[in-house]
Amino acid sequence: MDVWEPVLVLLGLVTGGLLLVRGVGLWLAADREPLEAGPFSGGPSPGEHAFSRFHVRWYPITMIFLAFDMEMLFMYPWVRVVSEKGPGAVAEMFLFLGILFAGVVYARREGAFRWT
Repeated sequence: MDVWEPVLVLLGLVTGGLLLVRGVGLWLAADREPLEAGPFSGGPSPGEHAFSRFHVRWYPITMIFLAFDMEMLFMYPWVRVVSEKGPGAVAEMFLFLGILFAGVVYARREGAFRWT
């Protein structure tokens, strides 16, 4: 039984901690009534529910935004090391930008930027 005492103590502490966190969460939780709030900062009243569906035309724009967002994510560390790596790093970045530009040209050709 001496071998299992630390395991049982740890199990008791974990169970007690989980019950404590759950109890504090229930104690601090807000009421489960719908929030009746007006428009933020004096704006107009919302025309539709916040969880309503978006039109399908927004999804290609979102994908293009994410592609360029990832481009920026890769360019920040590149800026830090480009002076150490030399002209090869510049060529690689222009290759990367060229591939992204080819994606934009393809998206434009397929009509991803048209709203109607």
